[in-house]
Amino acid sequence: MHYDISFPNIGLTLSHVGKSISIFGFEVAYYGIIIGSAILIGFLIAMSEAKRTKQNPEDYLDMGMIGVVMGIVGARLYYVIFSWDMYKDNLLEIFNLRGGGLAIYGGVIGAVAAVFLCAHIKKLSAPQIFDTVALALVNGQMLGRWGNFFNREAFGEYTDSLLAMRLPLDAVRSGDVTELMREHMQVIDGVSYIQVHPTFFYESLWCCVLLILLILYRKHKKYDGELFLLYMFGYGLGRVWIEGLRTDQLIIPGTGIAVSQLLAGALVIGMGILLVYFRKKYQKQKNECPAGEVDPDADPVEKVIDSVEKR
Repeated sequence: MHYDISFPNIGLTLSHVGKSISIFGFEVAYYGIIIGSAILIGFLIAMSEAKRTKQNPEDYLDMGMIGVVMGIVGARLYYVIFSWDMYKDNLLEIFNLRGGGLAIYGGVIGAVAAVFLCAHIKKLSAPQIFDTVALALVNGQMLGRWGNFFNREAFGEYTDSLLAMRLPLDAVRSGDVTELMREHMQVIDGVSYIQVHPTFFYESLWCCVLLILLILYRKHKKYDGELFLLYMFGYGLGRVWIEGLRTDQLIIPGTGIAVSQLLAGALVIGMGILLVYFRKKYQKQKNECPAGEVDPDADPVEKVIDSVEKR
């Protein structure tokens, strides 16, 4: 296998990008190192946010451990379900996380379930928890995408744009290579190369911008839960177009529809509706309260969650 990765249109070539590093004789995948680092930084961000908002940071250490486990399980199950053909003949491969194969939507679903579980057990506000971990989640996605870079995966269709990425054909999965890529394949010094959209980078950059916007807005939020809704809306908005470029999409069986793109679109619509609904609800409470002050115990998101739980 050849290990070079280049961005020819900006004149950048990395001559040897391995997939792992040897530590005391053990091969440790960069993918795992990056995911582990993202989780650790996520803990620090959530605990810092908890301290800033006068919550108990220790609660987030406990919840984080449960959230990480449920998030990883959810991310793996989501990927395996929609890539079943890759695992049906070798079920043990399901447990091989070192080779990649974690779907972020599954991770978010697992993490959301963990928040509701922990909030119920600890008698805490779920919307406030969601806001506290929103920055940690988007930061984790921003960093985690670089694991795809080392694995030569999650890239898009052929392009000759400014940020086009060139990869050795023998370093990528054959199923991710399209006819269009083969038509534009280049042979350099006897090595075949494809040139693609670095969609992992697009998503990482999008998450970086989203993270900055959330940090700037967090002190101006109107109600608990708003920051998390904005995160989900913003992430879904970026994922709709980025997912359309990828060649390794998880497809809904028998439809040809990319499940992540469909889910991203639904997320944008759903979160958009909730943002408008809760903003109007907040504004109504503000108009009804004396001196325009909103009752801190009348959080619109918390009230909706309480009504659902009572049912």
